[in-house]
Amino acid sequence: MTVYVALLRGVNVGTVRLAMADLRRLVTDLGHTDVRTYLQSGNVVFASGVRDAGRLAAGIERALADELGLTVPVLVRSARELAALAGGNPYAAREDDPTKLLVAFLADAPEPAAVAALTVPGGEEVDFTVTGREVYLHYPKTGYGRSKFTNAYLEKKLGVVATTRNWRSVRALADLAAGDQSAR
Repeated sequence: MTVYVALLRGVNVGTVRLAMADLRRLVTDLGHTDVRTYLQSGNVVFASGVRDAGRLAAGIERALADELGLTVPVLVRSARELAALAGGNPYAAREDDPTKLLVAFLADAPEPAAVAALTVPGGEEVDFTVTGREVYLHYPKTGYGRSKFTNAYLEKKLGVVATTRNWRSVRALADLAAGDQSAR
């Protein structure tokens, strides 16, 4: 069995409402085990014998649509991928405030030309590093909430579906996926 983390885009932050109990039931009904959610924003950790993250994401998306009538993009990472990501933040050593560090998870690696063309909107101070299917983000002054360099901006500029989590959530999900029950 492999442990995975599914990240649902836009759940309980806008018009898409989803109870975490429903999400746990839905993922369990798909045959996955040790299903746990983190916070109310569509983060679910589970174990599965399926080894294809794309297939897992598609199955959860289909179940959300069929059973709950929700159209929600789902991105899946293995516990190993999340551990590497949590250990590889290029900005963690220079920032103590985890709310100023975020990770945008991308459905697919963006085209190199899109990455090369990615710039921060004028007048903003944002550091970013695109690494495969993730974008490490650092907002040293304004924070994410006041920036135009948002999830929607990244999706538009990179041409891929994205969902963003703050550093505290990324670390907690990595800990949960590694089996640390205190991270709940």
